[in-house]
Amino acid sequence: MHDLEPHFAWINLYSAAQDPRSPFFEREYNEFYFDKAVYNYYIHPQWDQFGSNTLYIKILFADYQEGFAIIEMIGEWNDALYNDVMHLKREVMEILMQDGIQKFVMIGENVMNFHASDDAYYEEWFQDVEEGWVAMVNFRDHVVQEFRRERIDFYLNFGGELDDIAWRTLGPRQLFAMVDGILGRRLN
Repeated sequence: MHDLEPHFAWINLYSAAQDPRSPFFEREYNEFYFDKAVYNYYIHPQWDQFGSNTLYIKILFADYQEGFAIIEMIGEWNDALYNDVMHLKREVMEILMQDGIQKFVMIGENVMNFHASDDAYYEEWFQDVEEGWVAMVNFRDHVVQEFRRERIDFYLNFGGELDDIAWRTLGPRQLFAMVDGILGRRLN
């Protein structure tokens, strides 16, 4: 897992460490010191910790004028043991929402498992984005099935066209436009 780096092709367009509105502003990274792990597996030092023991993220892009953020994830999403959604919402999403972010593209191809608890924080997140949405892109099939089993599909958008987007070939605004178009068709 230590070889899985966050997507870096957009770093010349946006860096959370250089964004004063980001929860990771002025964070420094040591490329040679592996201090983060998911259980016994070290992960690349570029991933950002936000309070979870098993889930890490990277804000790849944020556009405050258009009101969207693209966030890549890695690890195990474990609400049952660590209440990851609470930490994610409180430590990252709420900070971004204060500055007008209402649409979230969450990339989850490196999320290995999902363990649910209750849906209170998903419901709260859904209500907080008011005129926005949360799109789960490229999550693994068994993770999507667990989302469905736990009935959080009322709060999060996933499945269908969102499961197979070649996002690395796109720029951040192209990816956002594609996801926004997919959700626009779904919500109408």
